[in-house]
Amino acid sequence: MIDVNSFYVSCELLFRPDLHGQAAVVLSNNDGCIIARNAQAKKLGLKMGEPFFQRRAFLEHHNVHVFSSNYALYADMSARVMQVIHGEVCDAEVYSIDESWADLDGISGSLEVFGRHLKQKVYREVGLPVGIGISTTKTLAKLAQWASKTWPATGGVVDLTDPKRQEKLMRLAPIGEIWGIGRQLGAQLGLMNIDTAWQLAHYDHKSLRKMFNVNVERTARELSGEACLKLHHSPPPRQEIMKSCMFGRRIQSLDELRQAAASYATGAAEKLRGQRSLCQRIGVSLQTGMHESPSRRYYNATEVSLSNPSDDTRLLIRAALGGLERIFRPGFNYAKCSVRLSDLHQRGEFTPDLFAEAQSESCDKLGAVMDLINLRYGKQAIHSARLKRDPSWSMRRDLLSPAYTTAWGALPICE
Repeated sequence: MIDVNSFYVSCELLFRPDLHGQAAVVLSNNDGCIIARNAQAKKLGLKMGEPFFQRRAFLEHHNVHVFSSNYALYADMSARVMQVIHGEVCDAEVYSIDESWADLDGISGSLEVFGRHLKQKVYREVGLPVGIGISTTKTLAKLAQWASKTWPATGGVVDLTDPKRQEKLMRLAPIGEIWGIGRQLGAQLGLMNIDTAWQLAHYDHKSLRKMFNVNVERTARELSGEACLKLHHSPPPRQEIMKSCMFGRRIQSLDELRQAAASYATGAAEKLRGQRSLCQRIGVSLQTGMHESPSRRYYNATEVSLSNPSDDTRLLIRAALGGLERIFRPGFNYAKCSVRLSDLHQRGEFTPDLFAEAQSESCDKLGAVMDLINLRYGKQAIHSARLKRDPSWSMRRDLLSPAYTTAWGALPICE
């Protein structure tokens, strides 16, 4: 398991060497809550999920540097890290934007030495610090990776393939630090006097399955050295695709809501084509803020069905706008709009309507070309005329850093 340390914050500070060693945090959408902290910020007692407006004075008093979420930067830096990893191992699985599993079969010599080599290469070529955990199962590797971040003396790499070292760490590791064991489940296990990874690994596995579920049983088996989870290269296609976000300000205008719905439908269509699926049902919803007075509160949703499944952005936008106009009511301050694609089919795995026009080959080519251009030249390099660049309703990010790696105008300049 390879995990980038404090990924969002590390990406921000990589381009701000003047902030080295200082506390920093990254905020969620619309600058709502703290979602990432570096070690210095954690020492100040800042917690994940704390509302920014409640901690603003504290952050200013302690000179904590605050950044809005820069998703374009994070996605690009993640791709660079994964490229280095894939170049060093025979097989790898991207687990999240900052985590990856690697298959070390065929690596000769000491695995710890290899881990240190990989850690140094990622830092040298990308500039981000990573922690690496090595073991015989995914759950043990994740535990080793936790140890690599918990004890600085490890140097960020822990080889947990030796059974004696496994036992030593599992006797120290709290139940809440085990991959897949959340706070609520950990509390339930604590009532059974299962407080460490070692106790969970040696509890009767069949009893765990009866009392909880198969996932807890698998976790216990993995901790005891039985590999139950393999590398997954291509996750199964999503059964639904949702695009939604709180607006940066309240919206009353139907025209602005059309722009938002068209933007979300465009993003959903790109994800749809990315997994080579087709959509036959589109859901659209509108809602005001939850803290509005009852007379000013409104929520509604509708669905639009297509005659034949499609991934054509233009068709999906038309359907989404049709649904939006059906549920729109004037006079409300709207806070959120959502577009949801459902009833998804893989190509060739559905029976088309014989009396409806099927998606043409030219639509397939157009979608592929649009995605290729946007991938190469940046998001919305080519887009529907319905969309507006930097709309006033877009997500509020008052503390956004430059797109250092994905926009020519934002390239750092040495003076």
